[in-house]
Amino acid sequence: MSEIKVNSIKGVGASTAAITVDNTTGTCTANITNNKNKNLIINGSMIVAQRGTSSADDNYQTVDRFDIEDAQNDEACTREQASVASGTTPYTLGFRKCLKITNGNQTGGAGANDYVQISYKPEAQDIARSGWNYNSTSSFITLSFWIKSSVAQAFSGSIRTADGTQQSFKFDTPSLSADTWTKVTKTIPGNSNLTFDENTAKGLDIFLYPFIGTTFTSSNSNTETWISASGDTYANDMTSTWYTTNDATLEVTGYQLEVGSFATDFEHRSFGEELALCQRYYFRIPYQGVSNGGGVMLGSGKETGSTARVCVVFPQTMRAIPSCAASNLLADDETSATSANTVDQVLASSTEPDRARIQFTGGSYSSGNSISLTTSGTTNAYLEGSAEL
Repeated sequence: MSEIKVNSIKGVGASTAAITVDNTTGTCTANITNNKNKNLIINGSMIVAQRGTSSADDNYQTVDRFDIEDAQNDEACTREQASVASGTTPYTLGFRKCLKITNGNQTGGAGANDYVQISYKPEAQDIARSGWNYNSTSSFITLSFWIKSSVAQAFSGSIRTADGTQQSFKFDTPSLSADTWTKVTKTIPGNSNLTFDENTAKGLDIFLYPFIGTTFTSSNSNTETWISASGDTYANDMTSTWYTTNDATLEVTGYQLEVGSFATDFEHRSFGEELALCQRYYFRIPYQGVSNGGGVMLGSGKETGSTARVCVVFPQTMRAIPSCAASNLLADDETSATSANTVDQVLASSTEPDRARIQFTGGSYSSGNSISLTTSGTTNAYLEGSAEL
C-alpha cells in the first residue's frame, strides 16, 4: 500500500485528497478533505498583535492567542512579532510575520526549574466538535509549524489535555541547522483515555519549549505516545545550548492543527478573519480624539447626579465574561456641555459577553441629558477586554 497526497482537486474547490493505492490490485481510494476552516489554531500566521509588537512580560503580550512565559531565569526573554525575511521558505509560501523570542543573558546557567515556553490553548468544544475521533487510535490530528533557531539543536514540546485524566503527548523537533527555517510535522493518534468536554474552557495546551529544566522533563522513552500527564512530562530531556547562549533567537510561524493523518498546505485567512477570531478572546480598540471631548462618540447613556454610565458593545461576542479596562476615555454631557470626566470603572455585563458598562464619577448630570463616551485627545486612549484561556 502507498499513499499519494494531492492538493487543489479540480471541481472540488479548496481541498486535499489522500489517495491510497493497493499495489497488488491497483485499487485506488481517495479521501477528500475540504481545506476551508480546517485549521483549529487561530492566528497561526502570527499576523495579529493587538497588544503590541514587543514585550518582556509573561502571558499574552504580543502575538494574539500565543501565551509566552519564562521563569527562574536571570534575564527575561523578549517576545515580539517579527517579519519573515524575504526570499526564504516560509516567506515564499505567503508567511510575512512570525513570533520571535530573544533569549536574555542567563548568567546562572540552566537551572532545573528554569523554562521558556510558548503555548497555544484551543477551547475544549472546538476539539470535541472537530471531527477527530479522539478515542480511536486509528483517527488522527496533525500539528505542523515552521521553526528557526540561531543555535543548532533540537527542541521539545508536548500536547497536554485539560479534561478528565490529563494526558501528555511529548515530541521533539528534528535537529535544526542554525538560522534555517524547518517545517515540523507531528501526527497524533487518538487514545481511549482522552476526554474533551463540550464547553468554552481549555481543551489542550500545545507547548513548545526553547528551554525547559529537568524538574519538568522525563527521558525520551515515551516520545510521541500518550501517557498520564505529571509534573515531569511537559517535555523530553533537552539540551540547554540555546538557553545558555546570550541573545539566542527562536522564531515560529505557520502553526496549524487539523484533523487527518498528514499536514496539508497552511490555511491562510485574511487579516480581517483572523482579527475577528482573535477578538473572541481579546480586543483592544485604540482611539485618538482631536481634543478634549473631540473624539467620536463611542456610546451613550443617561444618569442623574454625579455618576454617568455608558454602554459599549464589543467588536465580537467573547468566549466568556471578560475583564475590561479603559484609559483616557471621557464622559461628556451633550446637553449642558459640562467638563468631561475620566473613567471610574469598566464593568462587563454579568450575563452577556458582548457588552460592558463604563462608569464615570464627578461632574453633574441630569436625567434629560445624553452622555457620550469620547476620547481625551491622546494617542494612548483605548478600551480593552480579555477572556483569554
